[in-house]
Amino acid sequence: MISTTSMATTAAKKISLFPVFSLLCFVSVFFLLSLTRRASLSSPHPHRSANVFQSRSDHPSGALCDFSEGSWIHAAAAASARYDSSCKEIFKGWNCARNNKSNAAEITRWRWQPRNCDLPSFDPVDFLKTYRDTNIGFVGDSLNRNMFVSLFCTLKRVSGEVKKWRPAGADRGFTFPQYNLTITYHRTNLLARYGRWSANANGGELEALGYKEGYRIDVDIPESSWEKAPNFHDILIFNTGHWWWASSKFDPVNSPMLFFEGGQPILPPIPPEVGLDRVLKNMIHLVEKTKRPGAIIFFRTQSPRHFEGGDWNQGGTCPREKPLLPQEVEDLFSVRNNGTNVEVRLVNQHLYNAMKGSEFRVLDITRMSEFRADAHPASAGGKNHDDCMHWCLPGLTDAWNDLFVASLKQIQG
Repeated sequence: MISTTSMATTAAKKISLFPVFSLLCFVSVFFLLSLTRRASLSSPHPHRSANVFQSRSDHPSGALCDFSEGSWIHAAAAASARYDSSCKEIFKGWNCARNNKSNAAEITRWRWQPRNCDLPSFDPVDFLKTYRDTNIGFVGDSLNRNMFVSLFCTLKRVSGEVKKWRPAGADRGFTFPQYNLTITYHRTNLLARYGRWSANANGGELEALGYKEGYRIDVDIPESSWEKAPNFHDILIFNTGHWWWASSKFDPVNSPMLFFEGGQPILPPIPPEVGLDRVLKNMIHLVEKTKRPGAIIFFRTQSPRHFEGGDWNQGGTCPREKPLLPQEVEDLFSVRNNGTNVEVRLVNQHLYNAMKGSEFRVLDITRMSEFRADAHPASAGGKNHDDCMHWCLPGLTDAWNDLFVASLKQIQG
């Protein structure tokens, strides 16, 4: 028989445990809510390659840290911007603050946190001092210009004197006289030389196959805008990819890509993805052969587009105002789904294969960028369609430059 005293003691214990139980429930709910404030990665990137640049963290263990794997952390208070919309080099369509994009200020409140280490925002004053007497060149399409402008605006804000200078065939360039540091942008869509091709009245091998017009791409000849760049720059960042899948430009029926090598058409004609492999192989060899002694050469991975509901010319939009969640990323970019934005991972497969065994270091910005569907100009880009390919400035490409500078520091010790 249980005494009245024992029953009272048991009841008292149950009552005393209630506050503890309540506290545990509150902590659990708070933790779950906090997880919704971040777009975290739950698994390794499905198309990663061992050739992707990895750097050693500052941890005592010396464990390798892959800057490209991590999550976006939201900062409640806006950090002081490294530059603002007054930087005149920002292309009008990318100036989201001046174009009144609704989440322009919010874009810069997200910070990339690598999984096993920190990625600090680089110090522009320290950068100017460290890379005194250095030439840095960006070679590629408009997405590399996006990155170039981010770097320029960051440095300009802390340097009193800047002069325009376009050496080695650059489209845009600046030098900081106090430090003798030059940064340039060399525009090239395919890396290789290309131009319109029309059938010859006297006929030829392509004409005999029924080709009437298209684009001639010389897989073994660099575009003139950057052919002198390797011999001039101490640090180079290359990219290519978006134009290789641009069916609106290189229509496979009305204006196909026709590849030439040694001045002769490659027969039988090869598809664009095979042409990309040929171009990468030849351009990698050319850069390694002509670069300055001790030069550091990067190849930046593909920048993702975020068109939803169709491509740019099919009414596609990018209305998101927060980074995507992991499953949303897979839905949008999985090669298996073969969606509108599948080019990003397809291009990277070609890049990873081409870079194996080369002197190039791969600057992997893809994974961190796939989450940022919120960071494009979208309808504020000033076009007759949403710009879901380029990035707002200030914005995501500032993080690319954080990765670039951190990589340089690790390479140079």
